[in-house]
Amino acid sequence: VQLVESGGGLVQAGGSLRLSCAASGSIFSITAMGWYRQAPGKERELVAAISDGGSTYYPDSVEGRFTISRGNTKNTLYLQMRSLKPEDTAMYYCAASVAYTIVVVTNPNEYDYWGQGTQVTVSS
Repeated sequence: VQLVESGGGLVQAGGSLRLSCAASGSIFSITAMGWYRQAPGKERELVAAISDGGSTYYPDSVEGRFTISRGNTKNTLYLQMRSLKPEDTAMYYCAASVAYTIVVVTNPNEYDYWGQGTQVTVSS
């Protein structure tokens, strides 16, 4: 499975961005997926996760502002980000699991594949 993120960029505070993650390869094996971010000098942070069945999880830091969704097939994952803040600035990564079929996956060690990331910069 290969994951390629797109849609990042520079946006003013309060603005919106929509990230996309295109999966290729053995996409039939993908179950749970998620979006992580990592800012310089900070640990990698989960920002959204979705189970194979469509259940979602968001940490408090993005709840109500970010929405994760999947395309009609398993080869596309989206992250709609609204009301962006400067502290949302980070590299955003898409991740995919092939093992967990019911639950959302919140532990990064339980994801099997990662993309290269797309940069999101929010100016104040």
